[in-house]
Amino acid sequence: MFFVKVLEHTATLHPSFFGAQASEFIIDQLYRDREGSNTGTMMIIAIIDIEDISEPKIVPGSGYAQYNVSYRAIVWRPFRGEVVDGMVNSVVNNGFFVEVGGLNVFVSKAMIPSQLKFTMEGATPSFTDGTEQTVERGSQVRLRIKGLRGEMGTMYAIGSIREDYLGPLLQ
Repeated sequence: MFFVKVLEHTATLHPSFFGAQASEFIIDQLYRDREGSNTGTMMIIAIIDIEDISEPKIVPGSGYAQYNVSYRAIVWRPFRGEVVDGMVNSVVNNGFFVEVGGLNVFVSKAMIPSQLKFTMEGATPSFTDGTEQTVERGSQVRLRIKGLRGEMGTMYAIGSIREDYLGPLLQ
């Protein structure tokens, strides 16, 4: 789900950048460091605006200046039970992996409908029912998030397509 959230970031500036454009350097550094980053619980999609840049504090022993920046950003935070669409990036005999934005989701064989069987026939491994439904690398899938785990910089999830209206999306 998408939210607008107020976040804070501590930026460090080298003494060679001290001057009238110091705040511009801080803002550029904020956009480079935070936009598109993954915190482990959410992904920062876009920075909307800068609310406040604090007065600089000199870091003892280094000469660097430290700024606390408060900003508003659009973030994406997945929730348990949320239905999402993603692209299959690999298929193995015990399930498949789906990329949903910055979230890696594994759908195990137990969470796949029993009519979809693993097959190695054709160019790539896939789960197929032999008629119209096929899950292979590059196909789009709608799934429900069953569990989430976040680490610093990455998010992982377990998903299911074993419900009505979930599974491969037909093109």
